[in-house]
Amino acid sequence: MDADTPIIRVRGLVNRFGEQVVHDGLDLDVRPGEIIGVVGGSGTGKSVLMRSILGLRTPDEGEIEVLGIDARAGDPEQHRVIERNTGVLFQDGALFSSLTVGENVQVPLKEYHRDLPDSLRYELALLKIKLAGLPADALNKLPSQLSGGMRKRAGLARALALDPPLLFLDEPTAGLDPIGAAAFDKLIRTLQQALGLTVFLITHDLDTLYAICDRIAVLADRKVIACAPLAEVETLDHPWIQEYFHGPRARAAREARDSHPAPPPTSAAN
Repeated sequence: MDADTPIIRVRGLVNRFGEQVVHDGLDLDVRPGEIIGVVGGSGTGKSVLMRSILGLRTPDEGEIEVLGIDARAGDPEQHRVIERNTGVLFQDGALFSSLTVGENVQVPLKEYHRDLPDSLRYELALLKIKLAGLPADALNKLPSQLSGGMRKRAGLARALALDPPLLFLDEPTAGLDPIGAAAFDKLIRTLQQALGLTVFLITHDLDTLYAICDRIAVLADRKVIACAPLAEVETLDHPWIQEYFHGPRARAAREARDSHPAPPPTSAAN
């Protein structure tokens, strides 16, 4: 895919739930190789937007292209191409509780690479588990035997099982303590740079926004009202932006970023 062509392109998106209109003419471009942070107040439809892009929800109107493919065309083969090239970490990890971590990671491998020997699937699962920062012995543990932070990493390992170029993260640091959240942020940035990932990241965590996001998409008034680097978004005169990015927690996050600046992105996302 050309570096100038959006890896995700949304135009005129409309999502309704009965009388409630969540999105009304929403537009968004996500560039290859960037980490884009999606923020907005409660009810602005951040997860609804993600589910629409992934094909888990059918919008009422609008166009969605993912990896140059019309995601709303209804072609099963095209949908499988999108699925094969996207990894998703849902907020709760969405791990199968009756399967070990290794078996969870092997689920997409079994679906898309049925001809792989069991031994190779095992080795690939172990590789992904280590890539996500888990010890090798996590492979044979059940999700219930892991801490919250380890379950997040196990979910991330499964999301990376098929080496997707596009990764979706829904509140990845929710429920983690500050040290665990910072470590997870660092892991995401490291993986993004090492693997050339594009990351669509929904978060309320200001520290995450300041630490690793190349651009911020702000959902308000049923649309994306801004999509720009954080320094630009902070200057916009919108009530929610002013309240969110200029409160005491935002100041603390800025100070933390300035004292420990992240390395510059290596992609075309600048």
